Amino acid sequence: MNKQAVVSKFSHVKPGDTEFKGGGLRDFFLYRDLGIADATGGQVICHLVKANPDLPPEEGTGWHRHECEFQIVIMTKGWARFMYEDKSTLVQAGDVVHQRPGITHYLYDYSEDMEYLEIVSPADFKTIDVPPAVDNVPPPTPWS
Repeated sequence: MNKQAVVSKFSHVKPGDTEFKGGGLRDFFLYRDLGIADATGGQVICHLVKANPDLPPEEGTGWHRHECEFQIVIMTKGWARFMYEDKSTLVQAGDVVHQRPGITHYLYDYSEDMEYLEIVSPADFKTIDVPPAVDNVPPPTPWS
């Protein structure tokens, strides 16, 4: 963690203060910055992520891992299916997942209304593509 950063900012972001935008890690998701990276001097990022209604799932995120010290996903709406190493996991609204540092995973399917809160440390974590943990990943569910 960036232990040298001075955390001295108060942050209060209301729903209308920031909007969902593209240009994040994945084109098929939209991201809403919640001001935490700025408030913590880059020690933590906290953003809302939701399905981009114009880009339904086709192949998902692909196999990857994150270089980070801490990551949780809190599903607030809908659902998503992940492969965590060789295990398929359904994450539904209300579920909380601690993705241990370096875990190989793949988000391969999600609902049209999927939205989750993601908290990661440090804010500038890296995403590394990795070889598949299993040969076959189930196909995404077609949107209506």
